[in-house]
Amino acid sequence: MALYTIDEAKDYHSKGRKGKIEVVITKPFQSQKDLSLAYTHGVAEPCLDIDKNKEMVYEYTAKANLVAVISNGTAVLGLGDIGPEASKPVMEGKGLLFKAFADVDVFDIEIDEKDPQKLISIVKSMEPTFGGINLEDIKAPECFEIEEELKKITDIPVFHDDQHGTAIISGGALLNAIKIANKNIEEIKVVFNGAGAAGISCARLFNSLGVKKENIILCDSKGVVKKDNPKNNKYKQEFATKREIETLADALVDADVFAGVSVGNVVSKEMLKTMAENPIVFAMANPTPEISYEDAVEARPDVIMATGRSDYPNQVNNVLGFPFIFRGALDVHATSINEEMKIAAAKALAEMAHLPVPQYVCKAYNTNKIEFGSEYIIPKPLDLRVIEFVAPAVAKAAIESGVARKTINNWDEYKLQLRKRVERVHHNYQITTEDN
Repeated sequence: MALYTIDEAKDYHSKGRKGKIEVVITKPFQSQKDLSLAYTHGVAEPCLDIDKNKEMVYEYTAKANLVAVISNGTAVLGLGDIGPEASKPVMEGKGLLFKAFADVDVFDIEIDEKDPQKLISIVKSMEPTFGGINLEDIKAPECFEIEEELKKITDIPVFHDDQHGTAIISGGALLNAIKIANKNIEEIKVVFNGAGAAGISCARLFNSLGVKKENIILCDSKGVVKKDNPKNNKYKQEFATKREIETLADALVDADVFAGVSVGNVVSKEMLKTMAENPIVFAMANPTPEISYEDAVEARPDVIMATGRSDYPNQVNNVLGFPFIFRGALDVHATSINEEMKIAAAKALAEMAHLPVPQYVCKAYNTNKIEFGSEYIIPKPLDLRVIEFVAPAVAKAAIESGVARKTINNWDEYKLQLRKRVERVHHNYQITTEDN
């Protein structure tokens, strides 16, 4: 059943102050002295310090807590290329989530440019303003090229969430699912359906977590991605196979894991029945999964299943990742978000799911108890403890892998500060966490 009507969706964005985010003043401005400090001439002092040492921009400005959410509107949700203006409600929504879950400030920037090289140049020119760049809803394969090049030429984290967010959350879910299914990550056969940004990135991260590349089969809308197909782009070719199989149905025979980032209703109950014992099914297409939860459970009572939906167990939701990944990266002034940081985030999510779940979280999901098992392999998005697990894990990985400009010496104090950040943001919304 739908949680809202079309009119409610439109009213949410248009009633009262338009949009979903605003700029807030953080310093006094009531006196002549305040105004002199804010602008002329007192503002010259930090300017001169930054001129001598550019790193001081992190001390005197909002750069250390400011992320640009950038899109050209070429792949917006499931709506396709609807343009930069039409992408703005989504980018503002991303800003809301950044702030609500991790107290990260955001400017959403919609750019009317489809040429990858020109877009790269535009985004690169914004580097002095921001502590990080979140690329969003840019179509494949251009999104790969844009992110790869920006990571080479910028000195701040650049993160295409459509790729890595889904990969990190599903990666954390995979680590727990194989424990429950009693499977060895180096032996499992994984089938991906969807060879775009999310599918390729999921395959890469699963490989980094321990899945052998030769045990990965990638499928697109035409079927199994084969080595001898001259139409493959270089990203598909990375996971193309020489196996003599053609269809998704062929690929699923004896597969341990199915990961769908494609379209709804492409997997049948009959196909699921051919999978290995205790199959792991991540049907992440939204709003209609590749196979419905009901059909999957009916076909395979031993299934461990996740979807992208909030009304079924194990929601793979990117909000479990990007706010906290950027929080950890920003707090150590990281120059990038690397593979070590992504793996750390996935492992932190997996670890957290083993802990007792606070009552306020259970209440939010209309249940008396949530505990680790086949219906709880990843934390709930409304569990405010996620920041205390993911952000420190990411920050530590940044420090240990050599991409942090700043270190953290007292991790207990850092976690306390993270808790206070989120509670401060949520205070006006009266979210109760007293049992946590």
